[in-house]
Amino acid sequence: MSENRIKAVLLFAPVLIVVMLDQWSKHLIRTTPELHRNDIIEGVLAFHYTQNPGMAMGISWADTWIISLIAIAATILISVYIYKVFSLANRGFLLCMGLILGGALGNITDRLTMARIENYGGVLDGHVIDFIHFNLTINDFAVFPYIFNVADIAISVAIISLLVFYKKLMPDQQESLDAEDTPESPSAKAKAPDSSTVESP
Repeated sequence: MSENRIKAVLLFAPVLIVVMLDQWSKHLIRTTPELHRNDIIEGVLAFHYTQNPGMAMGISWADTWIISLIAIAATILISVYIYKVFSLANRGFLLCMGLILGGALGNITDRLTMARIENYGGVLDGHVIDFIHFNLTINDFAVFPYIFNVADIAISVAIISLLVFYKKLMPDQQESLDAEDTPESPSAKAKAPDSSTVESP
């Protein structure tokens, strides 16, 4: 298998896996009332079914349809960026971007479908289903009070990996510029002076 095909698999396989797991888990939680409030590890991890009309961590500063449009636009921009750097990107970077795209598409699917499924609005009015809740408290302080989903986990893992291993994972666009300036490259040959025409002092 060629390198480009391997890179394509590493990009698109996480997208498909994350979207499938995300949508399956959300459907299961939504259609199973006994899971709506269910302790997995008492005092640490629970299922707490909720629908989020805003952004991650419950942030809501605009109407749901505006946030949905922004999410779609951001996903398109990320896709364009990946396309532009694909030839320079390493496998780890593409794997992370696959997780991000999969997570984004998982939540966008909710935004496009949930309002129609539950009859409370139109396209772009859908609320994102969240259900994973780390309800650990220390001295009455909630360690992580936010409720999230599989898509959010994929996005978070990818972003943290990109930040921690930034130098190893991010495409080095300077490499292509440096390659043009090597003695073997046509551009470098064009820049190099012709020794036959240089006069000696």
